[in-house]
Amino acid sequence: QVQLVESGGGLVQPGGSLRLSCAASGSIHSINFMGWYRQNPGKQRELVASITGGVSTNYADSVKGRFTISRDNAKNTVHLQMNSMKPGDTAVYYCNVVVELVGGVYKYEYWGQGTQVTVSS
Repeated sequence: QVQLVESGGGLVQPGGSLRLSCAASGSIHSINFMGWYRQNPGKQRELVASITGGVSTNYADSVKGRFTISRDNAKNTVHLQMNSMKPGDTAVYYCNVVVELVGGVYKYEYWGQGTQVTVSS
């Protein structure tokens, strides 16, 4: 009922920038939460940044001051601007949303397919 399409991953040199985008579509009444997680093989998925209610943001300590999350409400899209990137930022990045569906009363969680981000010289 809800599809997430991620874009913007790739290879970047240390100190460079990338911008990830995630567009949600489907029978969406409202989006309560939009966030980005990342994961490396053998490690737990960790929250990178999130935006709740469209205005309240939260960042992992490791990315504060370098990453910025933003949301385009008209397009149901969330962006993650990543600057001053480090090799430690290398991971698969996943979009995560919590939505209320049209005609429903419950909230549902959805995940994107993941996009690889590699920071290397």
